[in-house]
Amino acid sequence: MPEVTKPVETKPVGSIPGQPYMDIMGVLRQLPHRYPFLLVDRVLECESGKSIRALKNVTVNEPFFTGHFPHRPLMPGVMILEALAQAAGILAFVTAGILPDEHSRFFFVGIDKARFRRPVEPGDTLILKAQLKRSVKGIWCFTTAAEVEDKVVCSAEMMVAPEVKNGRNGNAGAGA
Repeated sequence: MPEVTKPVETKPVGSIPGQPYMDIMGVLRQLPHRYPFLLVDRVLECESGKSIRALKNVTVNEPFFTGHFPHRPLMPGVMILEALAQAAGILAFVTAGILPDEHSRFFFVGIDKARFRRPVEPGDTLILKAQLKRSVKGIWCFTTAAEVEDKVVCSAEMMVAPEVKNGRNGNAGAGA
């Protein structure tokens, strides 16, 4: 009897409304960042208004490894925090139902309780998690954590805010 094979399950290309998965093309639509500063490779789960779980593959060819440190490459803590801020930014854009463009951006405006628990090295897979805690007066507050092999390597509370245009360039803070 001939062997029956099941069709290969394919994942959606880009972001599709109602789908939790987002490949790199979807990430590029949801974030204004580009190489070498794009630090989210894929979204594994995203529930609008609640939480996101994303992935960053840490490779030895990341530009920061040449100087941090040549004898033992480690991902700088500020880059881990930026990756978490980008994941939170995707959740903010998805929750707001908008895409980034010249008129709509979220900026990273605050961080509290940042903690680093272990080094992140080339070959590690960072799982980036963010939960929306609250949104008050245009400031979106998130609880975030980065994990490697189910162990928290970094955590922080972060705040992002939408860009406000008031006749002048109202940019405040750093990009999320």
